[in-house]
Amino acid sequence: YPLPMRLTMHHPKLNVPVLWWRSVGSTHTAFVMESLLDEIARATKQDPVAYRMQLWGDKQPRHRAALQLAVDQSGYGKNRLPAGRAWGVAVHECFETVVAYVVEASIQEGRPVLHRVTAGVHCNLAVNPRSVEAQVQGAAVMGLSMCLPGAAITLKDGEVQQSNFGDYTVARITDIPAFDVHIVPSAEPPKGIGEPGLPPLAPAFANAIAQLTGKRLRQLPFNLA
Repeated sequence: YPLPMRLTMHHPKLNVPVLWWRSVGSTHTAFVMESLLDEIARATKQDPVAYRMQLWGDKQPRHRAALQLAVDQSGYGKNRLPAGRAWGVAVHECFETVVAYVVEASIQEGRPVLHRVTAGVHCNLAVNPRSVEAQVQGAAVMGLSMCLPGAAITLKDGEVQQSNFGDYTVARITDIPAFDVHIVPSAEPPKGIGEPGLPPLAPAFANAIAQLTGKRLRQLPFNLA
């Protein structure tokens, strides 16, 4: 996005070893970027999709195609959502593949709920479309897991408190939304698909929740308090 930015990077030395997670730096980069873009769009009373398209102009054809496909297939801007639901949008490129999400979300009994995810994927030539679909669904579920309350790793007296999945939240079958994965047609050489489906899920979900509550979510997992 052609926005003026001032960035600083910090590498604190910690006693707790940390390693990589699926999609590596794009996990948190996408969350910051796409939440910020949505916040600017809302603050300036612009539609989040139209705002992104305007910023890209004719510079990012693959981003535009992925987002437009997700918008068209989801019914965004055309269909009326049930009461208590809101749209959320996010787009991110990593490993030379662009994934755009349009999601439907709500809050039920104080807990964020993801109902539907529509993906627009531009990975150039899709050698095996069913594999693309499976990878995007799996990555999105991992992205959903890092949003849910109880998904934080915490320490007490220098020891990690979560020892297994019994005391660490991951998305269960009852948390999984309906998925629609659509691929932009292309004959260009294929790009990566193993990780690009994860980064834009959290910001799309967060943007929908912010639309419902009027409060921006600035940390993962979500804190609705």
